Amino acid sequence: MNWVHTGHAQRIHFGAGSLARLGDVCAELGMTRVLVVTTEGRRASESGRRLLDVLAARAEVVSLFAGVRSHVPADAVRSAIGQGAADRVDGVVSFGGGSCADLGKAVCHAAERERGSAATYADRPVLPHVSVPTTYSGAELTPFYGMTDSGRKKGAGAPTLAPRAAIYDPVLTLATPPRVSAETGMNALAHGVECAYSPTRTPEAEAVALACIARVAAALPAVVDDPGDLDARTAMLAGAALGGRCLQNAGMGVHHGLSQLLGGRTGLPHGLVNALVLPHAMAFNAAAAGDAARRIGAALGDPDDPAGALARLRARVGLPATLAECGVTAGDVDEVARLSPQNANVTANVRPVSVDDARAILSAALDGG
Repeated sequence: MNWVHTGHAQRIHFGAGSLARLGDVCAELGMTRVLVVTTEGRRASESGRRLLDVLAARAEVVSLFAGVRSHVPADAVRSAIGQGAADRVDGVVSFGGGSCADLGKAVCHAAERERGSAATYADRPVLPHVSVPTTYSGAELTPFYGMTDSGRKKGAGAPTLAPRAAIYDPVLTLATPPRVSAETGMNALAHGVECAYSPTRTPEAEAVALACIARVAAALPAVVDDPGDLDARTAMLAGAALGGRCLQNAGMGVHHGLSQLLGGRTGLPHGLVNALVLPHAMAFNAAAAGDAARRIGAALGDPDDPAGALARLRARVGLPATLAECGVTAGDVDEVARLSPQNANVTANVRPVSVDDARAILSAALDGG
């Protein structure tokens, strides 16, 4: 077995109350003029006010961009890039879910393109990025981001775009609604599943992926049952961190590719689409995944039926059973299937995916067949 493993220069601070370290972390990275990217809701929250207070005590300039929207529309990215340039920022803090982390990485990527950086694993980022997640997306650790332009969601990335530090404070997730927790938690689980059978996975990535699956499967129902349970939130956040870590040395496949395309077309939340497509993509890939499929099933508690275990977990956390329940149509399925050969994740799948295969996976998710 031949493989290459890349270890990013990255520090993770984990635990209740760790938000208080944000100022020190930014100072360690030489950040004095900080662009904060978040949503209006997170900005106005009590935790948002605390985050801004922590930064104001240490930074010379705190430039606040609260225009993050789901699926990271290109116009929002352009606005944030312009604001960062006008305020001459030297670092980025993202605060919120995966869209916040992705927009932060897009701003950093623009700075690298402006500088003409080659962006290899040996380079330092032009703009250091500190991510502060409030959901379970995993985007807070990876060097990749998605952005939507003209209804199509596309990805980009570079080794230097992995945030230099991440602050995982479970207290910040207590205000995340159960539905959002369920959706983003299933997204974290999907990272583990696809990484566990990725053709490009390293041994470490596979081990971390399986640990992610087991932790999320155990913790997510407890979070949904009692959103105020800090222990459950802490366990789930640890699972999400593992989901982000395994992505650094394994590729995504047809599941994430189709979810990106469908989310960009319909505007449905990325985590929700992930949850509905995942069991059907797992069933499609099971034979090609070989022993990895059984290991995934074991982590879920059913080594003989991993796809069924995923579907049961989706139901257990109260998410819809089909894409049709969420307003997706057969026309959406046909268009996404037609576009699927253009998606890098689809073409990197462990099993070759034709347009008809993509349509079959999505059709099964559409009606539960």
